[in-house]
Amino acid sequence: MSPGSDPVSPLEQALHAARALVLADLVAQEVAEADVVSMVEDSVVQRRWWVEQWPDGAAYVAGLIAQDVQDALLERYGRWPLCPVCGTGDPHALDVEPELGPDPRWVCHKAGVRVAAVGALGAATGGSSPS
Repeated sequence: MSPGSDPVSPLEQALHAARALVLADLVAQEVAEADVVSMVEDSVVQRRWWVEQWPDGAAYVAGLIAQDVQDALLERYGRWPLCPVCGTGDPHALDVEPELGPDPRWVCHKAGVRVAAVGALGAATGGSSPS
């Protein structure tokens, strides 16, 4: 650590990690355009306040940011991320589970399967994956 610099707080570490996980999924699905990345940043700002009010919720921010971005994308563009498991029927989005809990993952409720951890969609769907 250089003189005069403060260590990164656990809150900021959790927010940076959550941002990175959601961005990895957006990149893997090839939807990480500038306006979509701005949605992630907006969610991070909102969730920073939320975690400041409830510090024990830091472990939950990745799932919450993923849900926030999913909701924002639905309003502007449509469902995301589309389920890679169900090859027939109407296209549908994966859901984040648990809705409020640690270690969030993308699940398909139609097929009843866990598809990937938040941040690992690339590996699960054959898209790009962070190294």
